Amino acid sequence: MARSARESAQALATLAHEQGGYFTAKQAKVVGYGYRHLDYHETAGNFERVEHGLYRLPAVPPGEHDDLIRLSLWSRNQKDEPQAVASHQTALVLHDLSEIIPREFHLTVPPKFRKPAPRGVVLHKATLDDEEIEERAGYRVTSPIRTLLDVAASGVSSEQVAKAINDALASGLVTLRSLKAALKTFPHGERIEAALRRKKP
Repeated sequence: MARSARESAQALATLAHEQGGYFTAKQAKVVGYGYRHLDYHETAGNFERVEHGLYRLPAVPPGEHDDLIRLSLWSRNQKDEPQAVASHQTALVLHDLSEIIPREFHLTVPPKFRKPAPRGVVLHKATLDDEEIEERAGYRVTSPIRTLLDVAASGVSSEQVAKAINDALASGLVTLRSLKAALKTFPHGERIEAALRRKKP
């Protein structure tokens, strides 16, 4: 059943607000906006074209995690499904496990992901299980345990890794049992094991 212009506008506004003001051309088409409508509204200033196939409602003010929402939508596949998950140092900050603000965004994408990384973005390729991903408003982030495992296997300093582990345990984001269980199936966990050995009982 065809939507009225008002219904289409309401549906698009609801969708866009859930994504920080962003929406894709395919999402717009589903609610009733053809490509000619997009061109018209872009010219009229109602829509802002961010990049090919990605738009934004200018009336929605940018949020705290605007860049992550945009990058999530940038990573979408041919089915219009976002592929990127905020991870590593970026996920540490999102979980409030780091006092250092990384200069680059770290994202984990599937192994077969082919888009080149935009400036200021580091891509890590890995297959993530559903339990290793948390849904946020407009983007996704690796779970606290997966984040700790990732940063321990990366170039993050041992001091930062140890602090993140201590903070995650103290805040209840992870448990000692779950962290030790995860280490059994994850390679390169030596630095986490070392940090746990140094941790006071």
